[in-house]
Amino acid sequence: MSRKKIKLAYITNDSARKTTYKRRTKSLVKKVRELTTLCGIEGFAVMNSPDFGSQVEVWPSLEDARRLLSDFKKLPLSKQNKKMVNQESFLEQSLAKATQQLRKLREENRQKELKEVMFESLSGKGILQSLNAMDLDEVDLLVKQNLTDIDYRVRVLTKASRS
Repeated sequence: MSRKKIKLAYITNDSARKTTYKRRTKSLVKKVRELTTLCGIEGFAVMNSPDFGSQVEVWPSLEDARRLLSDFKKLPLSKQNKKMVNQESFLEQSLAKATQQLRKLREENRQKELKEVMFESLSGKGILQSLNAMDLDEVDLLVKQNLTDIDYRVRVLTKASRS
Protein backbone atom coordinates (compact mmCIF):
# COMPACT_ATOMS: atom_id res chain seq x y z
CA MET A 1 0.00 0.00 0.00
CA SER A 2 1.53 3.31 -1.01
CA ARG A 3 1.73 6.32 1.25
CA LYS A 4 0.31 9.64 0.24
CA LYS A 5 2.76 12.41 -0.50
CA ILE A 6 2.98 14.92 2.32
CA LYS A 7 3.30 18.64 1.91
CA LEU A 8 6.69 19.81 3.17
CA ALA A 9 5.79 22.82 5.28
CA TYR A 10 6.03 23.92 8.89
CA ILE A 11 3.43 22.17 11.04
CA THR A 12 1.56 24.86 12.95
CA ASN A 13 -0.30 22.53 15.32
CA ASP A 14 1.99 22.05 18.34
CA SER A 15 0.90 18.54 19.29
CA ALA A 16 1.05 17.31 15.68
CA ARG A 17 4.50 18.89 15.26
CA LYS A 18 5.77 17.25 18.46
CA THR A 19 4.38 13.87 17.43
CA THR A 20 5.92 14.20 13.99
CA TYR A 21 9.25 15.23 15.52
CA LYS A 22 9.33 12.20 17.80
CA ARG A 23 8.28 9.78 15.06
CA ARG A 24 10.76 11.12 12.52
CA THR A 25 13.58 11.30 15.04
CA LYS A 26 13.03 7.64 15.81
CA SER A 27 12.95 6.88 12.08
CA LEU A 28 16.16 8.85 11.44
CA VAL A 29 18.00 6.98 14.20
CA LYS A 30 16.78 3.68 12.74
CA LYS A 31 18.08 4.67 9.29
CA VAL A 32 21.50 5.63 10.67
CA ARG A 33 21.68 2.37 12.66
CA GLU A 34 20.75 0.34 9.56
CA LEU A 35 23.27 2.22 7.42
CA THR A 36 26.10 1.57 9.86
CA THR A 37 25.17 -2.11 10.12
CA LEU A 38 24.57 -2.80 6.42
CA CYS A 39 27.55 -0.87 5.09
CA GLY A 40 30.00 -1.52 7.91
CA ILE A 41 30.64 2.19 8.48
CA GLU A 42 30.68 4.41 11.51
CA GLY A 43 28.13 7.17 11.84
CA PHE A 44 26.18 9.19 14.34
CA ALA A 45 23.11 11.39 14.51
CA VAL A 46 22.48 14.46 16.63
CA MET A 47 18.99 15.92 17.07
CA ASN A 48 18.23 19.10 18.95
CA SER A 49 14.83 20.65 19.35
CA PRO A 50 14.58 23.69 21.60
CA ASP A 51 10.85 23.91 20.72
CA PHE A 52 9.99 20.84 22.77
CA GLY A 53 12.27 21.47 25.74
CA SER A 54 13.92 18.12 25.28
CA GLN A 55 17.62 17.59 25.65
CA VAL A 56 19.90 16.92 22.72
CA GLU A 57 19.50 13.37 21.42
CA VAL A 58 22.66 11.62 20.23
CA TRP A 59 22.95 8.20 18.67
CA PRO A 60 24.75 5.85 19.38
CA SER A 61 26.29 7.78 22.31
CA LEU A 62 27.78 11.17 23.03
CA GLU A 63 31.27 9.65 23.41
CA ASP A 64 31.06 7.85 20.05
CA ALA A 65 29.81 10.99 18.35
CA ARG A 66 32.65 13.06 19.82
CA ARG A 67 35.21 10.44 18.77
CA LEU A 68 33.87 10.27 15.20
CA LEU A 69 33.72 14.05 14.90
CA SER A 70 37.27 14.32 16.23
CA ASP A 71 38.47 11.70 13.74
CA PHE A 72 36.74 13.58 10.95
CA LYS A 73 38.32 16.90 11.94
CA LYS A 74 41.78 15.25 11.96
CA LEU A 75 41.43 14.45 8.24
CA PRO A 76 43.01 16.86 5.74
CA LEU A 77 40.59 19.49 4.42
CA SER A 78 40.71 17.94 0.96
CA LYS A 79 39.32 14.67 2.33
CA GLN A 80 36.82 16.42 4.59
CA ASN A 81 35.36 18.38 1.70
CA LYS A 82 35.67 15.64 -0.93
CA LYS A 83 31.98 14.81 -1.25
CA MET A 84 30.56 17.59 0.85
CA VAL A 85 28.19 20.03 -0.83
CA ASN A 86 26.45 23.12 0.37
CA GLN A 87 23.15 24.28 -1.02
CA GLU A 88 24.78 26.57 -3.59
CA SER A 89 27.06 23.90 -5.05
CA PHE A 90 24.23 21.36 -4.97
CA LEU A 91 22.01 23.73 -6.95
CA GLU A 92 24.85 24.46 -9.38
CA GLN A 93 25.36 20.73 -9.96
CA SER A 94 21.63 20.19 -10.40
CA LEU A 95 21.40 23.09 -12.82
CA ALA A 96 24.36 21.82 -14.84
CA LYS A 97 22.82 18.34 -15.01
CA ALA A 98 19.43 19.72 -16.04
CA THR A 99 21.05 21.94 -18.66
CA GLN A 100 22.93 18.95 -20.09
CA GLN A 101 19.70 16.91 -20.22
CA LEU A 102 17.92 19.81 -21.93
CA ARG A 103 20.71 20.09 -24.52
CA LYS A 104 20.52 16.35 -25.18
CA LEU A 105 16.73 16.41 -25.54
CA ARG A 106 16.90 19.40 -27.90
CA GLU A 107 19.40 17.55 -30.06
CA GLU A 108 17.20 14.45 -30.10
CA ASN A 109 14.17 16.56 -31.05
CA ARG A 110 16.17 18.25 -33.79
CA GLN A 111 17.17 14.88 -35.23
CA LYS A 112 13.56 13.70 -35.13
CA GLU A 113 12.40 16.87 -36.89
CA LEU A 114 15.02 16.40 -39.59
CA LYS A 115 13.97 12.78 -40.09
CA GLU A 116 10.39 13.90 -40.41
CA VAL A 117 11.39 16.51 -43.01
CA MET A 118 13.39 13.86 -44.88
CA PHE A 119 10.48 11.39 -44.97
CA GLU A 120 7.97 14.08 -45.94
CA SER A 121 10.17 15.21 -48.81
CA LEU A 122 10.60 11.58 -49.92
CA SER A 123 6.82 11.18 -49.96
CA GLY A 124 6.52 14.07 -52.42
CA LYS A 125 5.59 16.94 -50.15
CA GLY A 126 7.35 20.14 -51.12
CA ILE A 127 8.65 20.93 -47.68
CA LEU A 128 12.31 21.51 -48.61
CA GLN A 129 11.57 24.95 -50.10
CA SER A 130 10.70 26.32 -46.66
CA LEU A 131 14.06 25.34 -45.11
CA ASN A 132 17.08 27.61 -44.75
CA ALA A 133 20.59 26.66 -45.91
CA MET A 134 21.69 25.30 -42.53
CA ASP A 135 18.62 23.05 -42.24
CA LEU A 136 19.14 21.81 -45.79
CA ASP A 137 22.76 20.93 -44.99
CA GLU A 138 21.63 18.95 -41.94
CA VAL A 139 18.98 17.11 -43.97
CA ASP A 140 21.64 16.39 -46.60
CA LEU A 141 23.94 14.88 -43.94
CA LEU A 142 21.06 12.82 -42.56
CA VAL A 143 20.15 11.48 -46.02
CA LYS A 144 23.81 10.59 -46.71
CA GLN A 145 24.11 8.84 -43.35
CA ASN A 146 20.94 6.84 -43.99
CA LEU A 147 22.16 5.86 -47.45
CA THR A 148 25.48 4.72 -45.97
CA ASP A 149 23.63 2.68 -43.35
CA ILE A 150 21.40 1.11 -46.04
CA ASP A 151 24.40 0.25 -48.24
CA TYR A 152 26.16 -1.36 -45.29
CA ARG A 153 23.09 -3.38 -44.37
CA VAL A 154 22.64 -4.56 -47.99
CA ARG A 155 26.29 -5.74 -48.06
CA VAL A 156 25.87 -7.61 -44.78
CA LEU A 157 22.70 -9.31 -45.97
CA THR A 158 24.25 -10.16 -49.33
CA LYS A 159 27.24 -11.78 -47.62
CA ALA A 160 24.95 -13.67 -45.27
CA SER A 161 22.82 -15.02 -48.14
CA ARG A 162 25.91 -16.23 -50.06
CA SER A 163 27.27 -18.24 -47.15
